[in-house]
Amino acid sequence: MCGIAGLVSLDGTPVPGIDRRLAVMNRLISHRGPDGQGNWKNERESCGLTHRRLAIIDLSASGHQPMVAPNGSVVTYNGEIYNYIELREELAASWAFRSSSDTEVILAAYAKWGTECLSHLRGMFAFAIWDGDTLFAARDRFGIKPFYYTVVDGTFYFASEIKALLPILPEVSTDPEALADYLTLQYTLGESTLFKGVRQLLPGHALTVRNGAIKVSRYWDVRYEIDWSHTESWFRERMQELVADSVKVHLRSDVPVGAYISGGIDSSLIAELSAREPASGRIGFHGKFMSHPGYDESHYARVACMENGTALHELEITAKDFQDNIARVIYCLDQPVAGPGSFPQYMVSGLAAQHVKVVLGGQGGDEIFGGYARYLIAYLEQSLKAAIDGTSRNGNFVVTPESIIPHLTVLQEYKPLVGQLFSKGLFGPLDERYFRLIDRSADMAGEVDWGALDNGAVFGRFQSIFNSERNVRKEAYFDSMTHFDFKCLLPALLQVEDRMSMAHGLESRVPFLDHKIIELAASIPANIKFEGGQMKHFLKTTFAQDIPQEILQRRDKMGFPVPLKEWFSGDLKPFISDLFLTQKNKRRDFFNSAQILANFENAPRFSRKIWGLLSLELWQQQFHDRAHDYRRMLDDGGDDLSPVSR
Repeated sequence: MCGIAGLVSLDGTPVPGIDRRLAVMNRLISHRGPDGQGNWKNERESCGLTHRRLAIIDLSASGHQPMVAPNGSVVTYNGEIYNYIELREELAASWAFRSSSDTEVILAAYAKWGTECLSHLRGMFAFAIWDGDTLFAARDRFGIKPFYYTVVDGTFYFASEIKALLPILPEVSTDPEALADYLTLQYTLGESTLFKGVRQLLPGHALTVRNGAIKVSRYWDVRYEIDWSHTESWFRERMQELVADSVKVHLRSDVPVGAYISGGIDSSLIAELSAREPASGRIGFHGKFMSHPGYDESHYARVACMENGTALHELEITAKDFQDNIARVIYCLDQPVAGPGSFPQYMVSGLAAQHVKVVLGGQGGDEIFGGYARYLIAYLEQSLKAAIDGTSRNGNFVVTPESIIPHLTVLQEYKPLVGQLFSKGLFGPLDERYFRLIDRSADMAGEVDWGALDNGAVFGRFQSIFNSERNVRKEAYFDSMTHFDFKCLLPALLQVEDRMSMAHGLESRVPFLDHKIIELAASIPANIKFEGGQMKHFLKTTFAQDIPQEILQRRDKMGFPVPLKEWFSGDLKPFISDLFLTQKNKRRDFFNSAQILANFENAPRFSRKIWGLLSLELWQQQFHDRAHDYRRMLDDGGDDLSPVSR
């Protein structure tokens, strides 16, 4: 895993100050690659690539990037190609390899197959190849690795992180459409980012820059084409094979590998399966909150480790840690996204980086196998409707009040969400009902100037994805919900995964996100994946012998909860007050700082409002308020920027 950036003139003319531009972009992603750096430009100075290296496979100088091939093509690449050994054997007849790196495999694959090389790659990646007249760039199928781009004054710029593009932008400003998305969902939809003028290359997409034209195309997508011909036992056996194989290849590394262990099903399963492999380091990392009841999950993390002999390193995370590090967290994220779990993940990644350079995690399990409580809430409503209507089928998914009732105890902490959903009516269109379950803006009426934002358009953008028959052909409500979260929420969580690990020069790998696993899961009927309304039914039954029973039977797992409400009404209350009472804060577009402070303590325990508004304020302090400093880096060689500390 590394950091990449580059530029190409759209009309082929030299880019003024190309060396300086590459150097500045490289500097702003330096944390992503502490093991080396490099720049490359063509003779005409119309194209340049830069790279920061985190050496994982082939630690020698032969893995240096940007890497130039004998045929003149050059690549800057971030990620891991897990099937590089097999591809190397396949390509050996047509390519004389000079290294043992997976980077060179990408060059060889491009030389043989051109843009079709993407169908041969298994892994996480973002790369750009210049072949003399075309820039070809691509991002992995799920968005594990980032790729952002912009066009300024006829030059195309790209980078692993948005901050590397800020010195190039004529101004740093907020995209109102993306802001409406974030305030509603806590992530943006589509290609937009919170920075006006900066776009992201979507997961499963590739991009070419040639003859002044930029073309984006999709090369992979998940489709829920249900396989009714196989039995549940067949699906279980096949999934066991695929997950075990994915874990095995995710352990390919020339440096030690550890694991995040939260105490939940997903991370515990990955840790257990990896511990069986000779390449496993059998070392785990866990963060815990001890100051308030209901937030400490370290017992379950220890249970997971006891089963497989993994040595567990634990970190107690405190309110002072939050105050000291939250500015850095937002800086590393580039833009606010998802929930407060990014903060503890940043802290645990720092712990892990003291021991290993690679960690495995369970990200993706909730979206693939149905692990969110809102799926259960949605089906609770639908089971009531089915009972009233005298039917027992919803699409091809069988659900009854009798089958779902035994599983409702997991909703004890979600009663406010149930009440909010039911207070807005019952039995409406499925897209409207699910949108209400994921809408985070319901309690932000006074804090946000909605008159300046088109929050109504967010629902339209949501509908275009949720109701897409290209992906889900109305087999089941469950598939529509999980598909939307897979397409939209998961990339946001992967942004957190990437930034919080790379902030410490640590590579995070996610074995569940292997395209063969995803394609199989999408073909499994919903009545197998979510039988009777049991969350992760298929995953639990498939791997029942691999997960400790105490973890398998848990009904209180809530992700990575952070005691923000308790901290903000106690130890951190002065910190929050100071943050929202700055002169600049009082003049923020779209927000009312007085209302934000007045309503902070009224927010429910797990409300995302507190986190969302705090993140936006820190984001504006880090980037908007310092726009001149970023520009100065390019103009006169200004010093490195570090996050504002408070």
